[in-house]
Parts: sequence; C-alpha cells; structure tokens
Amino acid sequence: MNLSTVEEYIVRNGLLQGGEKVIVGVSGGADSVALLDILHSFKIECVVAHCNFHLRGQESNRDAFFVEELCQKYNLKFERIDFDTEAHAAINSISIEMAARELRYNWFEQLRVIHLADKIAIAHHRDDSVETILLNLIRGTGIRGLTGIAPMNGYIIRPLLCISREDILQYLEERGLKYVDDSTNSEDLYTRNKIRLNILPLLESINPSVKDAILRSAENLSQVNNIYKMYIEQVKNEIFKENKISIAILIQYMEPEAILFELLSPFGFNRATIHQILQSLVSQPGKVFYSETHELLKDRGYFILKKKNTLSVDSFSIKSEDKLLSHPIDLKIEEVQKAENFEIEKNHNIIYIDKGKLSYPLTLRKWRQGDKFVPFGMKGKKKVSDYFSDSKFSLFDKEKTWLLCSGNDIVWIVGHRADDRFRISTATSNIIKITYLYK
Repeated sequence: MNLSTVEEYIVRNGLLQGGEKVIVGVSGGADSVALLDILHSFKIECVVAHCNFHLRGQESNRDAFFVEELCQKYNLKFERIDFDTEAHAAINSISIEMAARELRYNWFEQLRVIHLADKIAIAHHRDDSVETILLNLIRGTGIRGLTGIAPMNGYIIRPLLCISREDILQYLEERGLKYVDDSTNSEDLYTRNKIRLNILPLLESINPSVKDAILRSAENLSQVNNIYKMYIEQVKNEIFKENKISIAILIQYMEPEAILFELLSPFGFNRATIHQILQSLVSQPGKVFYSETHELLKDRGYFILKKKNTLSVDSFSIKSEDKLLSHPIDLKIEEVQKAENFEIEKNHNIIYIDKGKLSYPLTLRKWRQGDKFVPFGMKGKKKVSDYFSDSKFSLFDKEKTWLLCSGNDIVWIVGHRADDRFRISTATSNIIKITYLYK
C-alpha cells in the first residue's frame, strides 16, 4: 500500500491541517494499529484512547495491555477506560453494539476537550463503509444511510476510508507491525459480522467487484443527497416558519411525506407517526401526535410543533412585594404614580390595574373549563373558552396561555385581554403596571 493514497485522501477531504492534535481510537486490532502508525509517520501529535468494554473476558484485558505497550513504543500519551457495557445496554434498552458505540464516542469527545485536541481519528476503512451501506439498506434508512461512512463528521475523521482491509493487512506486513485479533470478528452473532462473513461473500460470488460497485452507487447517491438537501432546505424555508408547517403549501409539493420526514425526524418523529400525520390532512383539526420530546398539533391550516410541557405545576403565587417574576413566565411588576400627564401605554403585553381592587397574593395559573371574565370595555361576563374560540386560539395557544387572578376573579388573560373590573378610573389612587416580557 502506498502511503500517498492516504495522504492525498486526507488533503482532498480537509481532514487534517498542520500542527493539529488528534485523539486516536486504538483497539489493538489491525485497522487501528495501522491508523496510529500512519498518523505517527505523518508527524501528527497523537493521544491514544483505548476502551475496555469487558465483553471478551481476558481477551479484553490482553488488548488493553497491548495498546499500552504500543504507546510506550511510540512514546505517546495513553488514555484507557473500563466500561460495564452490558449494564449500559440494559439500562438504556439498547443493543450491546449501540451501547459500545455510545460509550466510546462520548468518551472520545471528553478526551478531545480535556487534551485540547482538534480531531478524533477512527480507523474505519472502505470495507466498513460497504458493510454500513448494506446494514442501512436492510434497516430501511433513507438516502443518507446509503451514502456510506462520511470521511468527516464534526470533530471525527476517518483517514483510512480510501483503503481496504486487504490494503491494511499488506501495510502491517510490510512494516512488520503486530496487532491483536478480536475473536468475535469470526462469529456471526452481530448483524455487522453476519454481513461481513455471510452476505458479502455471497454477493462476491455473483460479482467479484461488488464492493467497488456498492461504493460507486454510494458516491452517486451522495451527490443526489446533496441536491436533495438543498431542495429540502428551500422547501423548509417556505413552509416551516415559527414552528408552523403550512398545510396548503405542503400539499402543493411532490412527495409531502418525504418532506414531513425531513422536517420532523430531527424532533424525534418516526416514519410510522409521520405517515399518520400525513393521513390526518383530511381529518378535523385538533389531533395531536407525539414524539419523545415534542408534540405536533393539526390546526386549521397548519401543523404546529412544540416541546412537550415539562411543568408539573400549573399554579403560581405572586406576593405584593414581588417585582420580577421569571417562572413560569417573565413578568415585571411595578407601582406607578397617577400624575397629571399620566398616559396608558397601549400594548397587549402591558396591563394597568387599580391596586385597590387586588387581593394578594395574586395567582398565575392555566385556564380551566368554566372560567369566565369581563372583557375590557364590556359589561357582561364571557367564557374564557369562548374568547379562545373567537380569537382562533389553537390547542397549543390555549395550553401556553396564563391567567393572572385575584382571588377567584381573572384579572388578565396574560398578553391578550384584561378584565374590565380591574381597570383604573378617576377614583384610582394607586396603579400597578405589569409587563409581560414575552420571549
């Protein structure tokens, strides 16, 4: 193997610049030993990171000692960590493979910060990328999953994606470098191993150059994905504003379900839920869909997205001495003088109240069925629910609206409408001004 192939790949993809420090993940296997030796030969400052997942008994400890001795040979900083991988998988209800991946990458990022490193180098090669493509194809991912492993993802770089496993073994032999074998690589217990040991050999019996063919397809799809992302971004800018998706504009585009997936999957909505969302286009407004972190309401002409409410309390007390409230909403409370030149500022986020009509402590709470108030400028009472309907409040608008109350009486639908019973008059001597510092 010619080192210039790797060097050109690093330069072409902007993986490393001169003088950078790199955290190098080294398991002790052939791939990571080759990566470390190559980066060392390029005079890159390396900090070696080794994870002991304790999944293979004494073999795991053997690997850790091997990597430590390797660092002594290169005179490099060595960082090691021990993980209870099986416990992490059980606690988080994920596979052993996913648990190991989470633990490894989270720790690598911690080391990058601690050592003020610029990059994290991982020893993935071309064959790994082929396996990833097939794995994602089996799982049914979108275009992104079929583009292979990216040479760079944030701080993570993969300098060996331009060479194969065979190239790596040849390099190690030429350099006389030793490495350790992971016995589980020869077992088909894990999905990736099944692809490597069973599926790829079968495909190669059909087309000996199947790996090259898959990677060519991935490169083509990567270019298609770039166009697709640009298109989705244009659509997003047109239909997704202020956490609202315009239904009227959405249905004008081809493949609205694909568009919804790109818009909503970052908020935790899966394909099955997104399919239900699309089907709701012909249903009545008011239906709500959920992900682990967000809610999506089908309103009249929009899908409205919001984070799930994490507040367990819906009523808060305001004492007479309180001047600034920061939870659950921001309110500024001040007493103002009723001078001759006093003027009421006309702003729906500001209310002026006759202090003499208030009974402390005041209460800030969410609305309840049956709530009534006297809208400012009117004489009779009106149901808050009717006010919401007349003002075309969505379900989410209702949920996020707070009522300021004095005793059992509503003083203000905060940010919307004051109650006429608490208005200031010529007889008012003390005025309370409350400003809703809307964010």
